[in-house]
Amino acid sequence: MITGGAPLPEGFYARDTVGVARALLGCILESHVGGEHTAGRIVEVEAYVGPHDPAAHGYGNKMTKRNERLFGPPATSYVYFIYGMHWCFNAVTERDGYPAAVLVRALEPLEGMTTMMRRRRVGDLWRLCSGPARLCEALGITGSLDGTSLVQGPVRIAGPRRSRRVAIDVGPRIGISRARSWPLRFVVRGSPWLSCPGPKEKGA
Repeated sequence: MITGGAPLPEGFYARDTVGVARALLGCILESHVGGEHTAGRIVEVEAYVGPHDPAAHGYGNKMTKRNERLFGPPATSYVYFIYGMHWCFNAVTERDGYPAAVLVRALEPLEGMTTMMRRRRVGDLWRLCSGPARLCEALGITGSLDGTSLVQGPVRIAGPRRSRRVAIDVGPRIGISRARSWPLRFVVRGSPWLSCPGPKEKGA
């Protein structure tokens, strides 16, 4: 059983994807995989907002074997493979059948750093979770977890450990060729754990 705070309820995810993305900053992503517990604070996310989003895997409402979990119910995971070598973790949002999700891009490591270092084969703390592929490797997240519950499954997201408001910066998403200017990347302002420098645009 995963230790830490209670997992966020399904209703947290069953709403506007941008709102979920912003609210996830400061929350704790935890995994209990292979009998080992790891956790990190979410500091960077991107929103992929539905079938009208040209950068989203569900663009045009086209479901495939690869992206079918994206069309699943909210509060489930969507884990996909890129470049033939890396996994990326997303939290599915909104409603069943609507392809929207939040990509978790970076974490501040909190627990299980020894396990993370072994899995990542690095000793630099910043390199453990500063990118979507890195954090999946550090937390043991693979395609076997695609479609699992974020409330009851081995990978869950708990509320923030501190109740103070998180300052957020907003900017364009990274590493995409379509809808590049859409301001759907959200980061914890001033965090040293981001995958790359924070956006210049400021948010509330």
